[in-house]
Amino acid sequence: MESTVANKLEALMRLQTIDSQLDEIRRVRGDLPEEVRDLEDEIAGYEVRVNKFDEEIQAINDNIAARKQAIKDSENLIRKYEDQQTNVRNNREYDAITKEIELQRLEIQISEKKIKEGYYQIEQKNNEIAGTKQKLEERRKDLNSKNGELQVIVSESEEEERALMQEREEAVKHIESRLLTAYSRIRQNVRNGLAVVTVKRDACGGCFNTVPPQRQSDIASHKKIIVCEHCGRIFADVEQKIA
Repeated sequence: MESTVANKLEALMRLQTIDSQLDEIRRVRGDLPEEVRDLEDEIAGYEVRVNKFDEEIQAINDNIAARKQAIKDSENLIRKYEDQQTNVRNNREYDAITKEIELQRLEIQISEKKIKEGYYQIEQKNNEIAGTKQKLEERRKDLNSKNGELQVIVSESEEEERALMQEREEAVKHIESRLLTAYSRIRQNVRNGLAVVTVKRDACGGCFNTVPPQRQSDIASHKKIIVCEHCGRIFADVEQKIA
């Protein structure tokens, strides 16, 4: 039983050592990966906005084309009504045709106004597109720069990280799922990523709170899994004091 617990603690400590090395590699990268993701999201947002503007402009152009056609139709009707006016039989028919002509002229005025408004809207949206494209170009330059920095850093540690990930896969195989779940949970809840620690100078190697002598003795015996009563980290061993 003693050997089994000791083996479990040794496996956990090995995993912690690997994860700490991976943490250090990722720490060197700093916020760059997140900054790259944020820039990619921002760029995607600008691209969606530009596409939406293009669709809106297309819809306005379609409306302008329809209004121009409506003007042509009204002009044709006016010519038709004017021809009919020459063949009216009485004033009532003449007045009725005159009203139709006035109605078509009013339709032409409305269409001309809508066309003018449409061109103004297109101008405004083109200005917005220009501003958005300028921001898009700036963000793309930022992204290229950040990606370049990130690639340099990644390339320097890529081989080491790959080797460590392979080691980690192997190390995980020797840890039972219950312990692995607890280990992962503790790592998520602590700032420095240390879930497994040793007692150093009579204190927890994670939170630095004092560990009583009897508890240190229990930890050193490796008879059971013991956690820090202050931070919940798993104790792997007690560091021998230098005389």
